[in-house]
Amino acid sequence: MMSLRIGITGGIGSGKSIVSRLLKQMGVPVYDSDYEAKCITLTDDSVREGLTKLLGEEVYRGGVLNKPFLASYLFASSENSKRVEQIIHPAVKRHFQRWCEIHSSSPIVAMESAILIESGFTDCVDVVLLVTAPLEMRLARAVARDNVDEAKIRERMALQLSDEEKQKHAHHVIVNDGKTPLIRQVLELFTFLSENNSYLCRTKNNL
Repeated sequence: MMSLRIGITGGIGSGKSIVSRLLKQMGVPVYDSDYEAKCITLTDDSVREGLTKLLGEEVYRGGVLNKPFLASYLFASSENSKRVEQIIHPAVKRHFQRWCEIHSSSPIVAMESAILIESGFTDCVDVVLLVTAPLEMRLARAVARDNVDEAKIRERMALQLSDEEKQKHAHHVIVNDGKTPLIRQVLELFTFLSENNSYLCRTKNNL
């Protein structure tokens, strides 16, 4: 039986990482695309070549990724972000495929990605899970977590799809508003996916 692949997404401060941790506790391997993308940016030769061609030698100053320089370019505009993503995302997809092969004995695996839909990573998964929360709650969480002002968080949010747009692509929605029981929602989803693994799983064997 093939692993059922879940794509976990949600806006900044929605709590998708909490949902990922709960699934991990249930035995589901979770691929953190944000973390892995950072590692790939540091180590993948094709990514290094692409970023250097786009941004010049400064992006790997002294042979080391210049993170502040890359971040300032990324967050300057959505077009800049797309240019960088076109370099990094194909490498992440290849890495995720290899990761899935390593975890092929698991009935369910997951990818956590804030930009799962925007990046086209929906092609890599069978089921899209959207984690939502009220905007003001998301802002408060992100400001506290990242120790930056609200204006900066709003700028980053503007580069992502709204929850309304993401819901058009989601198969399941989990509400993380501090009122609706979160663990129960995750347990119910896990049970449903486990019981319907064969039905939901894709029939093709590659991405």
